[in-house]
Amino acid sequence: MLVVGIDLAGVEHKNTGFCFFDGKEVEVKILHTDREILDEVRRHKPEVVAIDAPLALPKGRKSLEENNGIHLRECDRELLKMKIKFFPITLGPMRKLTERGIRLKSILEKEGNDVIETYPGAAQDLLKIPRKQVSLKKLSMSLRGFGFKLREGMDGDELDAVTCALVGKFYLENNFLALGSEEEVLMILPGSRKHI
Repeated sequence: MLVVGIDLAGVEHKNTGFCFFDGKEVEVKILHTDREILDEVRRHKPEVVAIDAPLALPKGRKSLEENNGIHLRECDRELLKMKIKFFPITLGPMRKLTERGIRLKSILEKEGNDVIETYPGAAQDLLKIPRKQVSLKKLSMSLRGFGFKLREGMDGDELDAVTCALVGKFYLENNFLALGSEEEVLMILPGSRKHI
């Protein structure tokens, strides 16, 4: 099992959490540039890359600049129904993150990678483990319970990258929930294998 989890930052000068998990050992680091991210994925040759970033626009919206009143994707609507908090992709800083996520997904898929969108906050809620805003220590302890050997003092970006890798692990084990529409993007979360 070779999984990469990426907690993507909207801009290159901010920290992007990166996690590689081979089923036993875990490698976690902070990256910044697109080149660093792509180089690490190429180096590890994972079976799946799970990214915390919007990887598609809502159906009916051609760009983030176009303001046609369409703000939510089908997977976003499903999160709302599940009462899971998130930021819409058309909101301020989320625009840069969405643009970067879509760009990286395109490059990675052209290179033969299986790329999935996930959301660590939602994954943590579904797994009933704390989000990073609640307690980094408790989140770290909870992730260790899933078999990740983590060093002490990891920050929120690193722990969210580990959560993304955990979702990638569930995905490879066919133990996942797929929210949304294939016409847009499926958001992959822990759960029983089905589309909502």
